[in-house]
Amino acid sequence: MKKTSSFLLAVTLGFVYALPALAAPDEKLKAAAEAAQPALIDTLRDMVLIESGSGDVEGLKKMADFTEARLKALGAKTERRKTTQGAGADMVIGTFEGSGNRKLMLIGHMDTVYQKGVLATQPYRVDGNRIYGPGIADDKGGLAVILHALKILGDAGWRDYGKLTVSFNPDEEVGSIGSGEIIAELADQHDVVLSCEPTAAAPAARNDALLLGASGTATGIMEVKGRASHAGAAPQLGRNALIELAHQLMQTADIAQSIPGTQLNWTTAQAGTVRNQIPEKAAAGADIRLTIPGGLAKLQAALNEKVKTRLVPDTETTVTIEPGRPPFVASEAGRALAREGQAIYAEIGRTLDIVEMTGGATDASFANRSGKAVVVESFGLAGFGYHARDEYIDTGSIVPRLYLMTRMLVELGKKK
Repeated sequence: MKKTSSFLLAVTLGFVYALPALAAPDEKLKAAAEAAQPALIDTLRDMVLIESGSGDVEGLKKMADFTEARLKALGAKTERRKTTQGAGADMVIGTFEGSGNRKLMLIGHMDTVYQKGVLATQPYRVDGNRIYGPGIADDKGGLAVILHALKILGDAGWRDYGKLTVSFNPDEEVGSIGSGEIIAELADQHDVVLSCEPTAAAPAARNDALLLGASGTATGIMEVKGRASHAGAAPQLGRNALIELAHQLMQTADIAQSIPGTQLNWTTAQAGTVRNQIPEKAAAGADIRLTIPGGLAKLQAALNEKVKTRLVPDTETTVTIEPGRPPFVASEAGRALAREGQAIYAEIGRTLDIVEMTGGATDASFANRSGKAVVVESFGLAGFGYHARDEYIDTGSIVPRLYLMTRMLVELGKKK
């Protein structure tokens, strides 16, 4: 999951709904969550020690083996499903058949942003109430919450659901390019989807949170065609694609400001192959985020108009946009479900914030795409440092998050 400063601001300033009247906690579930904390930490350690970057097929296979074995031990019927694009790793899908009516789904991802060998410089380590490790919050903490919440409920004999599906995918950090359609298809077969990305930990956030919105994503590609020539003997005969690219990047840098609900940042560039040749081709890539329908079409039109203004004569600039995840905007039913989460947190004397939107992107967007399922995000552990050095989780969030997940599932099972 991609976290941005807008997310931190939203969490820190957090829009908090009025809490319902305080109810007594479910003492059995609370005690079970407390008892499960050491085992959950062991699970975290085991998963962090499996390096599983999005392109690491070997590591992702180990993660799939690990999580599938755990789901089987919990009584799930499991399936390994090949992703349709990307590195070729497997999704792990576990299905439980119950005695109730509701169809529930839990999702998280096995991949991280970190490269193979990262544990040599960013090892698993414990420092007070923080546990550090690559991917420990995003999203191995979410996987651990799912596995241990289901263990607690299984031990309690809970089967008050018609079907409960667990989906772990291997490519969330690269846009779920091979699993997004599968997640959307599965979600449409369920009543409720709880997505288990992390919530921000203190000091970045005052309280744990649930998330009701996340940006859609797209990739922008700018290509410039010029003319090659000898850089020393006849530079005037060339048409420098690199110079024109720089011009176009500068004049489109703030273009999204004119289209509310969109964001564009140029992040990569390539030009030339040798020092002594005027480059005839240059290209750049952009990270695009959007929170409004039709945002990409508006952005494409604005870019097409802007690049008509050239600096270097006889050059040609084109910009294309490749759509990624759709935006996630929770339904009113999703908002109501998040408020139920606040009531559950209040039972144990904790405050739960509700965050309207993040500039990051999550698989909740695929689960929510058709609107058939009620979707809420961020049931994972509280952590920080995602996609950076020293990523960590706060152990103080383990019991509350297990209590939230188990109580939420029990309450969902009661609904007809």
